[in-house]
Amino acid sequence: MSKVHIIGSGFSGLSAACYLAKAGHEVHIFEKHNTVGGRARQFKANGFTFDMGPSWYWMPDIFERFYNDFGKTASDFYELNRLSPSYQIYYPEDTLEIPSNLPDLYSLFESIESGSAAKLKSFLASAKYKYEVGIQEFVEKPSLSPLEFLDPRILTSAIKLNMFSSLSSEVRSLFKDPRLIELLEFPVLFLGATPQKIPALYSLMNYADLSLGTWYPMGGMNKIIEALTVIAKENGVQIHLNAPITQILADGNKAKALISNGKEYKASVIISSADYHHTEQSLLEERFRNYNQAYWESRVMAPSSLLFYLGIGKRLKSLHHHNLFFDKDFATHASEIYEQPKWPSDPLFYVCCPSKTDPSVAPEGCENLFLLMPLAPGIADSTEMREKYFKIMIERLEEKMGEAIKMDIIYKKSYCIDNFKEDYNAFKGNAYGLANTLKQTALLKPRLKNKRLHNLYYTGQLTVPGPGVPPSLISGRVVANQVLKDLK
Repeated sequence: MSKVHIIGSGFSGLSAACYLAKAGHEVHIFEKHNTVGGRARQFKANGFTFDMGPSWYWMPDIFERFYNDFGKTASDFYELNRLSPSYQIYYPEDTLEIPSNLPDLYSLFESIESGSAAKLKSFLASAKYKYEVGIQEFVEKPSLSPLEFLDPRILTSAIKLNMFSSLSSEVRSLFKDPRLIELLEFPVLFLGATPQKIPALYSLMNYADLSLGTWYPMGGMNKIIEALTVIAKENGVQIHLNAPITQILADGNKAKALISNGKEYKASVIISSADYHHTEQSLLEERFRNYNQAYWESRVMAPSSLLFYLGIGKRLKSLHHHNLFFDKDFATHASEIYEQPKWPSDPLFYVCCPSKTDPSVAPEGCENLFLLMPLAPGIADSTEMREKYFKIMIERLEEKMGEAIKMDIIYKKSYCIDNFKEDYNAFKGNAYGLANTLKQTALLKPRLKNKRLHNLYYTGQLTVPGPGVPPSLISGRVVANQVLKDLK
């Protein structure tokens, strides 16, 4: 039995811990905060319960597979509801509610653009193939060697996956109405590049969105963290809170121990689910790093975000659980995130109102709001800029809803680039990890294994398979499987 130390208790760290503990190893998680969850932590204030990070529950099959691996099911931990409508989008001239069932979705498309229902069926059939092959063939690969992909099935699949064309070109070859184009391009916004630079492979996100549906675990997204924590502890994982790691000790070709609160913790294996850049640049001696600072500066990062957690002292009539404000120019905001990084001139944003589905997250007669504006990572953060954009978002929200809410805000908290850096040591204050561009896919992502220390590994959104909650669960499994393989 080996002693495994894991840095961080987010989705990938907890996932890796569960699999390695189940395999019989002694596993310890070291978490810098006083609660588990990483970016998926939760906090309570003034009777409101706020999920701090992820708010979209997509790909329920991936969660179910994880639970099944431990003899569980999602229903053992929380009630899962499919949202209907899935979400709504505010456009400049109108608003679309996105149906949760495909027949209604096809009818919606056809009502907007003649002939588009048949094209959507074909598009989603292709997206389903990409989803199934991507999940079954590609995401489970540790991407340590090109030989992993020299399988005739994978090579054949790669051609059909449209790896070398863009999502934008695929969508725009089928649809002309800008509302339909934006609907189909929106799921990749948080993958870290414009739809023109994201491989068409990622239409698999459209299958996850439109076919598999948008769900919500009653009690909030932190219920997933609670479930993982229960599974981890049932398998013997020991979790150390308020335990920031300040150094990884190494000698020769082996990582030997972690330093936390001045104490040394010896280990057979170390896995970092903390920020990869921070792990290497701040915790490791230079001679043991996979990558130098110049490498990281050359990476294309996914966005950061400006977030506001709001408690509203009344009910709001027109909002749904998920609301996308695409009432300004999509291309301009995307360019100001990815190509000419700066605070946006006229931002798009997202509003989550979980109290529409879950009365437990707000006092009676109140609403719980989560505002998110995608933002270029690495730009200067300030209270003044946060407030400037808060005013912009609230005024647009009031205009589109036809309701005043400024005077009814009874709780308000902001969160932005500096908070991501402070709380998660996030490189450039990123919120979603590394961009999923073709040049940063699979073998071209930062390696999940240290090249110089045979027992040091990495997991999470800056390595394979990439950002998002389901990929993070998978990342934990992939790194755990590699550790078990190496320990044989």
